Amino acid sequence: MTQYATADLIQAIAYEGHDAGDDPAWASSGAPTRATYRRWCSHMCGIACLRMALLHRDGRAPTMFQLLAGTLHHGAYVQQSDGDIKGLIYRPFTQYTRATHALPADVHTDLPMERLITLLDAGQMVMTSVHKWIRHPEQDPPKRGGHLVLATGHRDGQIFFRNPSGHTPETRATCLPVDRFAAFFAERGVSLNLPA
Repeated sequence: MTQYATADLIQAIAYEGHDAGDDPAWASSGAPTRATYRRWCSHMCGIACLRMALLHRDGRAPTMFQLLAGTLHHGAYVQQSDGDIKGLIYRPFTQYTRATHALPADVHTDLPMERLITLLDAGQMVMTSVHKWIRHPEQDPPKRGGHLVLATGHRDGQIFFRNPSGHTPETRATCLPVDRFAAFFAERGVSLNLPA
């Protein structure tokens, strides 16, 4: 799943200036209005990661905007006076996942690759901060971090992950060699302690 209601529009939104608010499926996200969807959808990579984890654990999950409402209540996003949105803020986000979804989560501000691999080998999913260019892994990013993807496993020197803003099916559920993933990875994130 993606942070946008219509996955097939991500290419146009990300690279061609298409207005995300023109998504014909916007209401399926649970947004109360088209304008609300337009304002928030590009900020919801972490919400999409959480929803994927809940679907994996429970087979069902609240809508994207129901999850957003809960994280807002706990202070995981801040709407600033200039109209910008700050977040996802990890610590209040983990308070929300514990309190509302009985999903223990841990904040990692210093998460070297070796530790990420250990968490994945232990069966945890990890929301990892990467640069959004990870959907074009042949490009070197200008920096690391700023976007969240859900790392789901590690095998044969590859990190498996799901990208909420992947612009093709191949970039939405994919894997990269550890060293290539590391080029985008800011070595911080949130581990989700799912039952084995």
